[in-house]
Amino acid sequence: MRLHVEERGHGPVRIALIHGFLADGAAWTDVVAASDPERYTFLLVDLRGHGSSPRADRTRGERYDIASLAADLVETLPNGLDAIVGHSLGGRLLIDIVGPLRPARTIYLDPGFGLKLPGRGLGARLFWSIPGLPRLLAWFYDRTDPATGPANVALAEAAHAAWDRSMIAEVLQDVAANPVTPSAPIVPSTLVLSDDAKLVVPRADVEQYERFGWTITRFPGIRHDMAALDGARTFEVIQASL
Repeated sequence: MRLHVEERGHGPVRIALIHGFLADGAAWTDVVAASDPERYTFLLVDLRGHGSSPRADRTRGERYDIASLAADLVETLPNGLDAIVGHSLGGRLLIDIVGPLRPARTIYLDPGFGLKLPGRGLGARLFWSIPGLPRLLAWFYDRTDPATGPANVALAEAAHAAWDRSMIAEVLQDVAANPVTPSAPIVPSTLVLSDDAKLVVPRADVEQYERFGWTITRFPGIRHDMAALDGARTFEVIQASL
């Protein structure tokens, strides 16, 4: 599936930005605003079922699993970018696309490497079959953080109004069932961890990533939605990782 992509800036350094669950490319508005448009060109992607990108056609057997979401990115983004940045779900997908796309560098902002939800086994099957669970999950994830400010709340609410609600359990279950095992990075890679990072990257894994050659950057004083909470500081973290 070819995804909707918007370009911002016109500089020689080309960076793709992959948003998290239920967001869209507009989630990076403050990050882009903090950058120099003469130096950077940002490719803002809307994932399948988000923003202005197509929805999965269930009549054709299309899904919202990790494999499908990652394949869309490989089909859409150019090879050899200067960097790809992925936040949350976008960071989880980045693991699967770095091999085919071969950017010069990857930057993972609180990536969904180890979601704290049941993944496999009988307990997981029972959990994901709870009646009304998708509606409950949609209510939980659909909330906006007033601390991001009125403009970002409006952007988040617009994104939440547009996403395909049929994806909620499918995406979360697949991410929970397929945690990332620490290994050596294919290209130079930076793992950026907020104060909420333990919810998406197991603490025991962080030291292993560092031993494998990842650069670990702590981003203290910020929660998971870092780009909306402080776009300027988030851009500084990205810029320092290039």
